[in-house]
Amino acid sequence: MAEAAEKKSWLNRTVLGVGLTSLFSDWSHETATAVLPAFLAAIGAGPAWLGAIEGIADGLSSFTKLAAGHYTDRLKHRKPLAVFGYAFTAFATASFAFATHAYYVLLARVAAWLGRGVRSPAKKALLAADVPPGAYGRAFGFERLMDTVGAIAGPLTALWLLEATGHSYQKVFLWTLVPGLIAVAAFWLLVRERPIAARPQRSFLLGLKALPVPFRRLLIGVGVFGAGDFSHSLLILYAARVLTPSHGLARAASLAVGLYTLHNVFYAGSAYLSGWLSDHVPSRKAVLAAGYALAGVTALLLCTGTSSLWLLAVIFVLAGLYVGTEEALEDSLSAELVPKEQHGMAFGTLAAVNAVGDFVSSLLVGFLWSAFNAQIAFTSSAILFFSGALLILRLRASQ
Repeated sequence: MAEAAEKKSWLNRTVLGVGLTSLFSDWSHETATAVLPAFLAAIGAGPAWLGAIEGIADGLSSFTKLAAGHYTDRLKHRKPLAVFGYAFTAFATASFAFATHAYYVLLARVAAWLGRGVRSPAKKALLAADVPPGAYGRAFGFERLMDTVGAIAGPLTALWLLEATGHSYQKVFLWTLVPGLIAVAAFWLLVRERPIAARPQRSFLLGLKALPVPFRRLLIGVGVFGAGDFSHSLLILYAARVLTPSHGLARAASLAVGLYTLHNVFYAGSAYLSGWLSDHVPSRKAVLAAGYALAGVTALLLCTGTSSLWLLAVIFVLAGLYVGTEEALEDSLSAELVPKEQHGMAFGTLAAVNAVGDFVSSLLVGFLWSAFNAQIAFTSSAILFFSGALLILRLRASQ
């Protein structure tokens, strides 16, 4: 009877609201991301700029996520903070339309990702507070699924808008404001707050120290993996470059966006399925370690330098599978290992570790690619991916 009640209760108004918000918010910024490499090329910026923009935005965002995680555990109401973050991201993303130099894109991306930093811990804490612990995998997997439906719609919308507007990047960027503001409304109207236990008013450092030891050990594996987890904007750029000699510049760019859409389809499916699986196996950690190992296989395939469209499709599929598993399992494991009254700090710390990893990986892979070649860049990622998987397996064996 208890299991039946849980199955009925986990997909509730809050889970649906968070899911719809993620769908429309991701639709907004993935539309912008899909055309960002081509837009940067049009204004004379190369792969090093793309890596720097993604890496610096993620790195600075990490400080916001840490602060927001600590702050949200002290708030009586977390919801307004999340709503503000979604609105700020929507306007910052649309402001790409006014960029005439890569510096402007960098500033706008930083602003958008600071908004993500503000909202992320509050959103995840509100979600975890409104579902039973035995359904964390499904709840966070569903949120990732909906997020990725938006990520599928984004590149498709970008392609359609480019054709409809005569390849006007400015109009594409301005259009992102529509789904961005729908996301704000969905969160405000649907997500509810659940009362939780009284939260001690700790200082920031004491809040960090109070996080459980198993969670801190998990962060080590997450950090090592994240140091190799390059932005998938670089994956789009890689595909476009290797396909250009045989397909031409314009056709290669369209094929790269199509491959990214395929990536997002498998990302969506794996997010929910891996979360569902983790709710039905003895240890969630084994599922996460498998996802990390799959990332290592993906990076090794990238090292081949293939220009085969079919092998590129396999690479993009594997990349989608590992990202969906990684994101759903890191969140649900964190929710499981940390008491609910510390969820804001836990999710903020996890997001910060991931953001620092994104900062390091985007700069590292972008630099190695520009200074040497793509094979060296992706080999470094493969080493870090497999190292992260081994750390997660050791964590599993030690507890």
